[in-house]
Amino acid sequence: MIIDVLSNAGKYSGLHPNFKKAFDYLSQNDLINLEDGAFEIAEGLKVIVISGEGTTREESIKGFECHDQNIDIQISLKGPETFAWKPREKCVSPNGEYSEERDVRFFHDKPDMYFELQEGQFAILFPTDVHAAMIGEGMLKKIVIKVKI
Repeated sequence: MIIDVLSNAGKYSGLHPNFKKAFDYLSQNDLINLEDGAFEIAEGLKVIVISGEGTTREESIKGFECHDQNIDIQISLKGPETFAWKPREKCVSPNGEYSEERDVRFFHDKPDMYFELQEGQFAILFPTDVHAAMIGEGMLKKIVIKVKI
């Protein structure tokens, strides 16, 4: 997992061939005014814009998840937004089977920690990062970029 501010995003372009395209997209668009929804911006890059009421830690960890085929870049646009996190290697209690169609695997495990993203901060969550998001009060807005591995 990586946590940083958008102004430092260029430092991570070399980590994956599509990271530069993802961060270019973020720097070239009026992010706060993007409409909710999901769309592809390039092959292997999908953008999901989410606005919604923040939830409790207890409610959020019902969706404690990780992905096998994608890296998430999650950007807080209106927050703050809290995330739950645990390394996948420490998760021992699966919650159902892996969904290849949705590229998601859920766990019943308890998070090791919580962290908070302020507006303009992002987290890069790799397949080794089990996470739950949208924890907070009031309306939250975020962008999730799915980067195909």
